[in-house]
Amino acid sequence: MYTSSAQEKNATDIVDLRSDTVTRPSAAMRRAMAEAEVGDDVYGEDPTVNRLQERAAEIFGREAALFVPSGSMGNLIAIKVWTQPSNEVICEQRGHVNQYELASMSAVAGCMPRTTPAPDGILTWDLIEPLIRPKTYYYSQTGLVSLENTHNMHGGTVYPPAVTEDVCEHAHAAGLRVHLDGARIFNAAVALEKSVADITRDCDSVMFCLSKGLGAPVGSILVGSSEFIQKAHIARKMLGGGMRQAGVLAAAGLMALEESPKNLHRDHENAKFLAEGLAKIKGISLDPTKVMTNIVIFDVRATGRTAAETCAELGKRKILSGPTDKYSIRMVTHCDVNRAGIESALLAVREILSARAPAAAHS
Repeated sequence: MYTSSAQEKNATDIVDLRSDTVTRPSAAMRRAMAEAEVGDDVYGEDPTVNRLQERAAEIFGREAALFVPSGSMGNLIAIKVWTQPSNEVICEQRGHVNQYELASMSAVAGCMPRTTPAPDGILTWDLIEPLIRPKTYYYSQTGLVSLENTHNMHGGTVYPPAVTEDVCEHAHAAGLRVHLDGARIFNAAVALEKSVADITRDCDSVMFCLSKGLGAPVGSILVGSSEFIQKAHIARKMLGGGMRQAGVLAAAGLMALEESPKNLHRDHENAKFLAEGLAKIKGISLDPTKVMTNIVIFDVRATGRTAAETCAELGKRKILSGPTDKYSIRMVTHCDVNRAGIESALLAVREILSARAPAAAHS
């Protein structure tokens, strides 16, 4: 764990498992931010932003990259570049682009999501193909296929590389582009013991977050061809994402990109430890063998409590988590929570669920 002493003190008080977005920049990141060489990035003159973009493109084996304020903006930019108004975007029903981005593909890009549920959130070509619209003038045309790796709402599940390759091969044969919401793609790469370049090479564009498991305070990256990134640059400006002396943020992103992936295995080990401990608690439904990365989602229906009630009780014990629906709770491990924090979380869950359930019955 690479927290500052102030963060370590905070970690003894609160164990924040709501998301890996809550990570705080390390002391080394803060120094890099303070010392960053900067310029006006709208003019393309910020050397630190330029280095970040060049390094991201290199790591992913792509021609170019673009630093954007958020993953949601990155996904929206990709949708705008690859589609035109009235198109449909095929995505998994619980995908982030469908559930957690404020319907921006409709409100801003003029597209409609075309969704289907998929086992473990993994879209295969057999599920995608029936969603492609016929080439008839009165149908909204399919404009894009969007995949999510790892899949957030399915517990950080990882796409088998063969599935990604198969989807891309068939999509390209059908004249469709494939965008990858790879917010946590480095987690997927660590779980698969492969490089991010290897597991994303067939996708036409990739967005990944610096501000989740990699621990940077702000920012995401889009990678793709030079032509795609040129168009993405225009879309970023149109959306208000032109940042000026952004090198102060890019400096932390560079450090996150270079240093953080080598530590992600610890977050995965802690998630597995958490899942195995939760699975032993009466009333919790969870298959720990499905926990591949840093997200643990478990069901508390059999405890007689709702997820919101359970999270509220955990909050009183300074363990922070979040409900994903009425009976499901998500906990996410990250660099600011160590094994002791996970043990504290498990102890708190045991104490809460060993007490009498609320008197009111929950159907």
